[in-house]
Amino acid sequence: MRFTIRVKPGARKEAVGGRHGEALVVAVQAPPVEGKANEAVRRALAKAFGVRKQDVVIVAGEKGRDKVVELPDDQARLEELLRD
Repeated sequence: MRFTIRVKPGARKEAVGGRHGEALVVAVQAPPVEGKANEAVRRALAKAFGVRKQDVVIVAGEKGRDKVVELPDDQARLEELLRD
């Protein structure tokens, strides 16, 4: 399943949930340097969806806040997180 996320690097706490337009919001504590935020995003999404970090792939947007990610299909969980 592929979907869009909006990353908020440097957040006080890690959180997955809510909307930014049609995108799922992912807040991470890591700064947006040297791929640290991308790794934190993969960890946060893996935890939120109950999959392995290796199963979370950033398909587009490696260097921006708006990204397209791919992970095993769990549409119900995605809709639940978008409502938070």
